[in-house]
Amino acid sequence: MSLQTKWDAIYSQREGEATAATVLIENQHLLPSSGNALDLACGMGGNAKLLAKSGLDVVAWDLSSVAIARLQLEAKNQKLAIDAQVQDVIDNPPEAQSLDVLVVSFFLDRELCATLIDALKPGGVLFYQTHCRDKVSQTGPSNPDYLLADNELLSLFSGLKLRVYREESVLGDHQQGFRNQAFLVAEK
Repeated sequence: MSLQTKWDAIYSQREGEATAATVLIENQHLLPSSGNALDLACGMGGNAKLLAKSGLDVVAWDLSSVAIARLQLEAKNQKLAIDAQVQDVIDNPPEAQSLDVLVVSFFLDRELCATLIDALKPGGVLFYQTHCRDKVSQTGPSNPDYLLADNELLSLFSGLKLRVYREESVLGDHQQGFRNQAFLVAEK
């Protein structure tokens, strides 16, 4: 089964409207008032919709044609200007210095990180959130290739200026807080 077939099957079963990632919801005040934004590996486009509502010129890429078709329909119904495209982000990453905002949520390809940094214009902002290995419950993927090691997100994007970081790991009361994930907002 190809990756595209796998994700098409997953998105065919998903119901409801996609919401934006916590990193973007909690830190949307850090978005510029205008510019080009990419929701990379966008899934059903929760991030893209928030970016479009913020006044940015939004492109959304995902490998799944099912997810992109659903996003295109929602964007049309909500009158949101989102250019949603079926795109393999590993084979066709964003061009250097082409983005004012880049959002990546629940996607991890370590070899792509340097290219993502290069895709930001000077002053561009990266919003990144994904799953961690140290977690209090078995949510998200189990394959360590898709899970961040402790503080790994900081090292993957160490070439950027850190603005916000959150990773609570297994510290303290596991019934509270932001668990099983890490997020980062960083500026070029």
